[in-house]
Amino acid sequence: MLLERYAWLSVGAAVATIGLKTSAWWLTDSVGLLSDAMESLVNLAAALLALSMLRLAASPPDEKYPHGFSKAEYFSAGIEGALIVLAAAGIVWAALPRLVAPRELEMPFAGLTLTIAASAINLGVGITLLRAGREHHSITLEADGRHLMTDVWTSAAVIAGVALVYLTGWLRLDPLLALAVSLHILWTGFGLMRRSVRGLLDPAISAEEQAELAKLIREYSHRYGVSFHALRTRQAGARRFVSFHLLVPDAWTVAQAHQLSEEIEARMRAMVPNAAIFTHIEPISDPASYDDQELDR
Repeated sequence: MLLERYAWLSVGAAVATIGLKTSAWWLTDSVGLLSDAMESLVNLAAALLALSMLRLAASPPDEKYPHGFSKAEYFSAGIEGALIVLAAAGIVWAALPRLVAPRELEMPFAGLTLTIAASAINLGVGITLLRAGREHHSITLEADGRHLMTDVWTSAAVIAGVALVYLTGWLRLDPLLALAVSLHILWTGFGLMRRSVRGLLDPAISAEEQAELAKLIREYSHRYGVSFHALRTRQAGARRFVSFHLLVPDAWTVAQAHQLSEEIEARMRAMVPNAAIFTHIEPISDPASYDDQELDR
């Protein structure tokens, strides 16, 4: 599966950066670089989780889960956010004692070189995952990509901080930088968890996609003298769901109404990727046709 290959790419990047950043911390004894290495451990856990959730999300629907498993991707993003929050807590735990009793940094150049190499790997993989996530409408790949890009910015701040510690001799800058990194990581983690919860609550499709559907409905209303109501949309991971009521003239046959609904559904699927379309056909002159417009009907 194509999406799984991207997840394996993330796993490989996490393993490589863990080795590089851990070596950088071991060489320098910098708590800032330690915080960077700890985030890479979270990256590995998140990548493995993303891989398992992508496999589950790709599973075909069955009798017990007729709408499929696409929402599994939201669990991945939510748990990844929680792991990021835990990593931030670990960074705070490591930084506070060093703030009280600062230490000299050892071999800063070697440590910074390894960290820069690790950041280059994360940058390349992060950009790749973001592109793939947008192209394939995968919140899991997008969340993993954003996580890696956050790691890149975190590493950049740590690299700058360690360099300043070496140049200025202000040792407490190292733990202060680590604490600042933890706050940035917390913001990212809570953002992922918030987006995961929103996805599990069945939000509507994007405003841009809804506008395209509305434009299509106006076109068919003017062309055929039909009417529409009860348009409802929702998204679950990469899947989209669209339902609407099509009100046709009383003189139309079932075959005519069905043919038009098939045409409309085909055009909607072209506008909204991975969409399942549900149409309910009603006679336009029957007052009962207008009693089911509320959202709970």
